[in-house]
Amino acid sequence: QVQLAESGGGLVQAGGSLRLSCAASGHTFSSSAMGWFRQAPGKDREFVAAISGAVSGAYYAEYADSVKGRFAISRDNDKSTVYLQMNSLKPEDTAVYHCAARLSPSYSSLPNRYDYWGQGTQVSVSS
Repeated sequence: QVQLAESGGGLVQAGGSLRLSCAASGHTFSSSAMGWFRQAPGKDREFVAAISGAVSGAYYAEYADSVKGRFAISRDNDKSTVYLQMNSLKPEDTAVYHCAARLSPSYSSLPNRYDYWGQGTQVSVSS
């Protein structure tokens, strides 16, 4: 059974930083693409960032335009953990952030391409 557990959310002032973590278990983490999505009240779940599984020893990442240059996704395969470093946070970044795992090394920005989801962690940014 694949399980994903997010942590690191909280309340921060605009311009601040947070690092989210997602610990995975129950599958071959290194070959699995991982994604971060967020959902604000009354809005659809939206793509934030994704990182591929190992592809010939390399990893690839993709970001939503709204977070490019501010957020960075990374992974530690030894710890089966994916991270989302969030800098220069804005009030519009306020949402519940979910990590997701795909049983394929290819990442996607589409939520329905992911097989497993975590419960989410709340990020609130005050102005």
